[in-house]
Amino acid sequence: MADEPELRAEARVAMRDPGATLERLCTHFAGHGTVTRHDGRARLEGRFGAAELCLADGALDIAVTSPSETHLFVVTSSVAEHLHAFAEGEPLRVSWRGSLPDQPGIPYFREAVVRRAHDVTPAMRRVVLACEDTAHFESGGLHVSVLIPPPGREPLWPGAGADNRVIWPSGADELVRRVYTIRSIDPLRRELAIDVVLHDTSPGSSWARNARVGDRVGLLGPGGGDVVPADWYLLCGDETALPAIARIAAGLPAEVRAAIVIEVANRAEQQELPSQAAIEITWLPRGDAPAGTTDLLPRAVMGVAPPEGGNPFVFAGCERAAARAIRKHLREAWKLPKDRHLVAAYWRRGHADSHDHGE
Repeated sequence: MADEPELRAEARVAMRDPGATLERLCTHFAGHGTVTRHDGRARLEGRFGAAELCLADGALDIAVTSPSETHLFVVTSSVAEHLHAFAEGEPLRVSWRGSLPDQPGIPYFREAVVRRAHDVTPAMRRVVLACEDTAHFESGGLHVSVLIPPPGREPLWPGAGADNRVIWPSGADELVRRVYTIRSIDPLRRELAIDVVLHDTSPGSSWARNARVGDRVGLLGPGGGDVVPADWYLLCGDETALPAIARIAAGLPAEVRAAIVIEVANRAEQQELPSQAAIEITWLPRGDAPAGTTDLLPRAVMGVAPPEGGNPFVFAGCERAAARAIRKHLREAWKLPKDRHLVAAYWRRGHADSHDHGE
């Protein structure tokens, strides 16, 4: 935001061919943000900040700006990671100076402890986590990466290297990483609730099914995009997006309206969705059809008429093929700008526990 102070970090990185590295960085980041070029200089802009790159004699000068320490870490870490990847084995020394945190580590990491767990529906289990810093998760996105340590081992959490690249434990200490929505936050009790769809024996489902009081997990985030203010909302998805839809609906003010469309296995998977807003809910039971094999959700979305005038926003979370169909419909039929919809591929059929955010 314009009124937030700008934090800055700089580095000069010596390398054999800085021009080639600059080209590769620009080509890569063109698919993730805005790239502008001028006479040996480039500016890469994304949602977390910007990086100015300038060719020097046998080196690349880099200046990163971001509105917060967390975002500054994300951008510097990403730049360092890509520099090493593009160097193709050339040893590089990336030493940042500037507005960096005094304490080493990942600024968006928190440890949490399982406080309790119970089934919400036959196929949805809620794990409630105790966390001292719940305020950290109240803005910045709906999702967190849950880091699950190996059973029976003391957790070894990820750290940050001298160049801000994330260092992950490996071997016997390797962590399982899964992305979930924070269903609700209780700052008074210092609790976060995470709802997990139980399917087969995937690592995330197994963790939720077997969670015990006192189990420790790591949390990275939040992230995954925010819902923006509007006067009419379309919230749609399958059961994997139900926690996000429920959280969004619970936070809507009384003066707005929302249409909610959710595909579930059967009536037993329907949940109450409290909201101050005027909401209209459509449940789409798919019966015996396996998840991800029907077009129930895209067809239902295509049958919704957008409001005339006003300021709409659409959130969707579902299997990748359905997400692509919905995104295409919103952009081509509704002519909805990118900043007025958030469509996430929460999973991909045939790939257990996958989770990615495509917009």
